[in-house]
Amino acid sequence: MKKRIALVLSMILVVLMLGACGTEPTKVDYNGHSYDELNSELYNNVNMVQQLDLLFEQNGIKADEVPEEVSESLSANYGVTPQQIEAAAKWADTIEEFGEFQEIEESSFKVTKSGKTLTTDVQLKFEKKDVVFQVVYDYYSMDITGISVDPVYSLGEKMAKAGMNTLISISIVFAVLILISLLIACFKIFPYLEQRKTKKKEAEAPAVEDIPAEAQAEAPVVQQADDTELIAVIAAAIAADTGTSTSDFVVRSINRR
Repeated sequence: MKKRIALVLSMILVVLMLGACGTEPTKVDYNGHSYDELNSELYNNVNMVQQLDLLFEQNGIKADEVPEEVSESLSANYGVTPQQIEAAAKWADTIEEFGEFQEIEESSFKVTKSGKTLTTDVQLKFEKKDVVFQVVYDYYSMDITGISVDPVYSLGEKMAKAGMNTLISISIVFAVLILISLLIACFKIFPYLEQRKTKKKEAEAPAVEDIPAEAQAEAPVVQQADDTELIAVIAAAIAADTGTSTSDFVVRSINRR
């Protein structure tokens, strides 16, 4: 009995999944919003961002540096959101890089539901490249959380960009390795410099052999002069004590104690 109930439930689940997969996006209810309403709201955002870009340009205001009072005035009088102002800055950058806006490719509109996020996007045609205009919603509140304006790159352009990033990364790695090698090589020079400094000090110190002979003989000469005077004094004392002449005896050595 349990196996039959499980089989029936599985069949019902499969039918529901097949039914969901086969549902046309135009007939799906997106938390109270229809496909056509989301399509119309996306076009309104495109027009609003375009008008904001023109407004800022005419008044000499950079879209990414809009004064707070201007932002508050636009929000109070025209319902402009911060996300739309940010998108206007991206729009200005896109025009500067890819030329003027031409048209909206209406057939490219699509809605994507993923978890808590709902996104709607459409492809726009500029002079030099196509661009995807995307609006992101919080699915449960259906509040706009972000608006992006991103260029569409072909597979070849993506591969070229990836190759360039890889080349830059490899170049940076090799540059760092070369720098490390140079630093290691510098450590070998320090002992050589220290040894050279030591040799220089030793060369500057005078050796004993380099001292002149006259300088070496000065000390003994002084000592010899002192002994002669001492001998004369001793001889005179002995002569006076014995009543003899200093010529009658000879002092051969003096023992110092």
